[in-house]
Parts: sequence; C-alpha cells; structure tokens
Amino acid sequence: MSGRAWGVLFVLCGAIFLEGIDVAMLNVALPSIREDLGMSTGMLQWVMSAYVLGYGGFMLLGGRAADLFGRRQMFVFWLVVFLLFSGLGGFATEGWMLIVARFVTGVAAAFMTPAGLSIITTSFEEGPQRNKALLVYSGTAAGGFSIGLVVGGLLAAIDWRWVFFAPVILSLLILIAAIALIPKSPRPDRTGQSVDLAGAISVTAAILLLVFGVERATHVSGGTTTLTIGASIVLFLAFIAIERKSSSPLVRLGIFRNGALVRANLAGMLFAAGFFGFQFVAVLYLQELRGWSTLQTSLALIVIGVDAILSPTLTPKLVAKFGNARVIFFGLLLAALSYALFLPVGADWTYLAMFPSLIILGLAFSLAYGPLTIVATEGIAEEEQGVAGGLLYTSFQFGAALGLSSVAAVNIGATDGDSPAALLDGYQAALVVPLVAALIAAFISAFGLKSRSGIEEAAPAAPEVTEPAAAPAEASR
Repeated sequence: MSGRAWGVLFVLCGAIFLEGIDVAMLNVALPSIREDLGMSTGMLQWVMSAYVLGYGGFMLLGGRAADLFGRRQMFVFWLVVFLLFSGLGGFATEGWMLIVARFVTGVAAAFMTPAGLSIITTSFEEGPQRNKALLVYSGTAAGGFSIGLVVGGLLAAIDWRWVFFAPVILSLLILIAAIALIPKSPRPDRTGQSVDLAGAISVTAAILLLVFGVERATHVSGGTTTLTIGASIVLFLAFIAIERKSSSPLVRLGIFRNGALVRANLAGMLFAAGFFGFQFVAVLYLQELRGWSTLQTSLALIVIGVDAILSPTLTPKLVAKFGNARVIFFGLLLAALSYALFLPVGADWTYLAMFPSLIILGLAFSLAYGPLTIVATEGIAEEEQGVAGGLLYTSFQFGAALGLSSVAAVNIGATDGDSPAALLDGYQAALVVPLVAALIAAFISAFGLKSRSGIEEAAPAAPEVTEPAAAPAEASR
C-alpha cells in the first residue's frame, strides 16, 4: 500500500478506535456517574441504551447517506458532531442532559462508521490489499474497546467527566488528520436517485422500536415488549413494500440475494450477542460475587484484547491460506468453546481458571470479526458499499442489544435470592445464552464452507445497469 493509503487507513482506524474506547470507558464509569448525578438504576441504564438506540437505529440510513452524499463529507461532518456532543456530555449536570448527549453521539457514530468502512472498501482494491486493511481496521476496533476498559477505570477514578472529555481530544486529532489525509472526491452522481424519505423513516423507526423493545425487555411487562416489537415488524413490512415500489430505494432488496452477505450479517449479529452477553455476565460475576474493583475487572478482561494484535498479524495469513469462510467458522467454534469452558464457573475460581476462556475468546474475535467484515462487503458494487457497511454494523449493534437483554432476562429469572449460591446459579444459567448464540452462528456460517472465499460467484450483489430516468420498480426487487 502507498503512503497515502496508509495515511487514510490510519485516520479511519483512529475513528473506529475512538468509537470502541468511547463505549468501553463509559461502561466502567457508570457507578461514578450515578453517584454524582443522583440517577436511579433505570435512568442510568438509559445512558447506555440511548447510545445503542441512536447507533443501531440510524446506521442503515447513515450507510446510504455515505453512498449518496459523499463518504468523506459524511465522515468529517459527523465526526464534528461526535466531538461536540461528547464534550457536552462531560458538562451535563442532570441525567436527561447526559442521555440526550449520548443519543446524538450514537447517531453521529451511526453516520460516521459506515462512511469510514466504505472509504476503506472503495479505496483499496478487492483482494489481499483490502483484506489486510479491513483486518487492521477490525483489530483497532477491538483494541479500542479493550484499552477503554482500563483507561475508563483510571479516568473515572479521577473524575467521570474525563470519560467524555478524553474522546473530544482524540476526535479533534482525528478530524485534523482526516481533513489533511483523506482525499477529496467528486460528489456522487445522484442523477435519477432521490432520497428515499419514506423508506428512511419507516426502517429507522422500525429499527429504533426493535432495539428499544429488546433493550427494555427486562424492565417492562411482556405485553409492552410484544406491542413494541409488533409495531416494529409492521414498520419493517411497510419498509419492504416501499422499497419494492421505489425507483431509488434506500436499500435495494436484491442485495439480500447475496448469500454470503446474509450469512455474514446473521452470524455477526449472533456473534455480537454472545460476545457482549458473556462480558456482561463476567463483569457481574467478578464485581457482584467476587467483590473485585472496577479497575481489577478491567485488567482481568483486557486479555480479550489480544485480538488487537492477532487481527492484523495472524488472521491475514490464515485467510490467505484457508479463505474467509473457514476462518470465520473456526473462530465461531472457538467462541463456543470459550463460553463452554466458563460455564461451570465456581464461587472461588482463580484468575488462572478463568484465563483459558478469556484468551480463547480474544482469539475467536480476531478470527471472526475481521473476516465477517470482508465477506459482508466483498462482491458488492461500489455505489452500495455504504449500505453494506450499514447493514453489517446494524447487525452488530442489534446483536449486542439482543445479547445483553437476553442474558439479563435469564440471569434475573434464574437468580432466587441474594446468597452467593443463588447469584452463581443465575450467572451459570445466563452463560448458556452466549454458548447457544455462538453455536447457531457457527451452524449458519457452515453453509459458506462450500466456497473457499465464502463468496457466491452467482450472487447478484450489484444492481443492474439501467437508464436513470427509466429505472423500473422491479430493479429494487
């Protein structure tokens, strides 16, 4: 890769590192925030949920916006928004101010992330160069989350507001580098392509309601959850009807004929569900049952961050030798092994007993995450790279919300009392959820093993070439 290409990759890796470290630092600072602002447990949960809602709800729209209005333009503009609202969160004096700031920050990340990913997939030629760039990118994302756990603990010990101010400093540096290094490109030709406003409103509302329903499943009645998810399904059906008739759809439905893309999104959703669900249970076990401090817990889990080293070093060699599909499949099997090894966790386990699960999970992440990103965007037409990235990151975000709510529900249902034995029963029951998610993800990914690369040559990933003025409705089907 040229020096300029490395510079572009450096900026985009900085942005995904920023997103990872921002989320992780906030996770460990929540107790300090609650104490200072006097927030209830329910309101504190919204500090995290607001970000997930904004991120997951607007990701698909963000991906399409990058394709229509320019990837560099979207990346730089929303990076500025991310910077501003992260800083505003640090000045919050009331809980609602913090929640609003986190929601807008999540929306900014939803536009910024698929724009950054599509810059990579359109800047590097498909094949070994792009694969290497994406694996470095995914390793950086993992490193941001792992480092954020420790940095967040250190900053929260000084003042939780630094958890919001630190990303502002990092955002400013990335913004300066982005303006200098990411090359300007002509605005996309939108001749015959209007903004699919009806499609954008319906799918964004559908995703918002779906994530909201999953996030709040353990806090509201079953009837409320059913009603919320039912409304989401109705909006999704409306979205499909709108896209079938639109001459310039937000998401061309034909893109889902690409079997590799569908598998990557489903497997990615389940992998994220297991990964975040497991970490949630592990944190509860270490802090609630074992009495470990926030910093001790962060240091214990940082070993999972080995994927930041392995993703750009080991994974490219394995992909070159075995292909993406086989590497993904093996990574998902390792994730299932990691969760299975932690399943019999005891009340007095030493860190040495936990270590195999944590290190194997780090290896599993390095083998699955990057190649899933490659498969989900490979073979997709350049003008749909933003949408492909938006679909993948929507799957990751929804998977995270699904995993967290599922393990929380199982944990609450299986915990009968406050005794150490009762707490342990709840943790062990909840750990079944990530194990099942990983096994289902591996089963889905196994269907791609027939192709070494995981790509189906016959899949119509790109839209047909038609005259813009006469694009028929059938082209979106």
